[in-house]
Amino acid sequence: MANPNQVRKNLIEGNAALLVIDIQAGIFIGRDDDARSIDHMPGHAARLLKARTAIDKARESDIPVIFIQEIHRANLVDFGRELDGDEDVHCLDNNPNTDIAREQMGFRDDDYLIQKRRYSAFYGTDLEILLKGLKVDTLLLVGGLTNVCVHYTFADGHQGDYYCRTIEDCVAASSTEAHSAALAQMEYLQAGAIRTLDEALEAMDAYASERAA
Repeated sequence: MANPNQVRKNLIEGNAALLVIDIQAGIFIGRDDDARSIDHMPGHAARLLKARTAIDKARESDIPVIFIQEIHRANLVDFGRELDGDEDVHCLDNNPNTDIAREQMGFRDDDYLIQKRRYSAFYGTDLEILLKGLKVDTLLLVGGLTNVCVHYTFADGHQGDYYCRTIEDCVAASSTEAHSAALAQMEYLQAGAIRTLDEALEAMDAYASERAA
């Protein structure tokens, strides 16, 4: 049964920020179908490369770009239960491939960078303090994995009363099935949460125009 109180909100409500979740250098090393410590859906790297378009448009639109980096200590002390499932050891702080994909994503020294030890970008980080300081209302999400770090960040953002929008073209999961299922769960939480890159670019143009008027 449809919720009679459900209202589809604008893509951007109030002030926006773009979260670039776990787009790190190792993603672009070797072929897209190589065996990895974490499974990736077909076309994973190509989907994440599209995030650069969203990043460039955000900069043009005066929308803060916040990079999220998963990183773990080399002695594995901070993995916790993360290795109890399908994932092997990954994102160690002594591996240069753990760095942000600086060249591909156009990372700048004046960008915001949040490092995390868990799936959600909110858990044990200062992301909430940063978002409050920036007076952000809407989170635009790109990156990976759709079914893990994007999903958990979305859920925590939702519970923190942010408007959350996942740009479907610019996220990728551990499998095609997991990608679709995670997007459905996010849409369940907020109507209109899943948007295309074209829709997001159009909304960012409108956002910039409104602030320039």
